[in-house]
Amino acid sequence: MSSSTRNLSSRPTAIWLFVVAAFILAMVVVGGATRLTGSGLSITEWRPITGALPPFGEAAWQSEFSKYQTIPQFRLLNRDMTLSEFKVIYAWEWGHRLLGRLIGLVFLVPFLTLLALGKIPRRLLWRCGLLFGLGGLQGVVGWWMVSSGLSDRVSVAPERLATHLGLALALFVLVIWTALEAWSGPVRQRFSGPWRLWTLIMLGAVFLQCILGALVAGTHAGFLYNDWPFMNGRLFPEHYAGSSLWQTIAHNQASVQFHHRLGAYGLTLAALVLVICANRARGQLAPEHRQAAYALGAVVLLQASLGVATLMAVTPLWLGILHQAGAVLLLLAATFLAWRVRRS
Repeated sequence: MSSSTRNLSSRPTAIWLFVVAAFILAMVVVGGATRLTGSGLSITEWRPITGALPPFGEAAWQSEFSKYQTIPQFRLLNRDMTLSEFKVIYAWEWGHRLLGRLIGLVFLVPFLTLLALGKIPRRLLWRCGLLFGLGGLQGVVGWWMVSSGLSDRVSVAPERLATHLGLALALFVLVIWTALEAWSGPVRQRFSGPWRLWTLIMLGAVFLQCILGALVAGTHAGFLYNDWPFMNGRLFPEHYAGSSLWQTIAHNQASVQFHHRLGAYGLTLAALVLVICANRARGQLAPEHRQAAYALGAVVLLQASLGVATLMAVTPLWLGILHQAGAVLLLLAATFLAWRVRRS
């Protein structure tokens, strides 16, 4: 193996992974738009290779439309949909799947090229392999999610949507972390103290809040209880309890939105405490650590404001997309802070 492969850092590897992360961000945003436009079930088959091409000709379009007409979403919600209207929702889902295929190419082709040139640090090879495997798994999970809405439901199961988004966000975090490692090289002196633990807890809390948001999206709870800080005039929603614990956690609109609100309040409070503590810990934290904490606090406040605006406006498409993009940027800020603090 060449000496360049044994190098501990690699800017080309880092740039490639940052590009992959940007594609994942785009994928999450387009996925959110696909969900908000009700387009996710428009393609009723999983064809990883042949599905890369859209329908050509009126007969092909009619064939796809006929398949869509067999599922409950069309029969119960969209019986008046025309072929022209179907083409619009089909385009959203086809674009979402095409972007997933492009991510695979954006990952695999540079990976093989950099590997052949000996530019990838040996210590990161196993991570890159793991990232590729998780990317392939994401495609399988995506179809598993879609399949839940093809027979007995008019939309995908909320818990499967949360799994699909959660895996995408976990992949995003791992790609960003690996890119930062490739850019900076291994840790020569680890930062000691409680900040390492607390920043990781903060990262986990941000991730959990994203999952709670996915359940809101999956249950369409953002279109109900659109007053704030109340829920239909009450601090505690009237119809909080579902028929079971799982129903209350994942399927009941009132409880799902209430949990997401509580998560937002808790996260905002935690971010403010983190900023205050960072400001007071000038003797313990380096300036770059404090700046990362300040940035995280600012993004949390921005995202909370976007959440309230999205809710009170009854989730218009553009605000819904901004809120979902903000969630990924918040995860980016939390990831960078946790990574930064672990280094001296």
